[in-house]
Amino acid sequence: MLRETNLLGALMPSLVLYFLAAIALFIVIDRLILPLGFYRLVWHPPLVRLAIFVCVFSGLVLLTRP
Repeated sequence: MLRETNLLGALMPSLVLYFLAAIALFIVIDRLILPLGFYRLVWHPPLVRLAIFVCVFSGLVLLTRP
């Protein structure tokens, strides 16, 4: 079960922390893929970026759950 986390006196859902970690990982992955020209091979680059972010986010949540 996902719990709430106390952050400076405010209770935040743990999904917010996963979301922030996923953004950081996505930026790193995006910066690694960009020079390779991967986005020139796909039909809709923003949609592929969204799909990569969703995969990173869901992967983080699934891998860190007990």
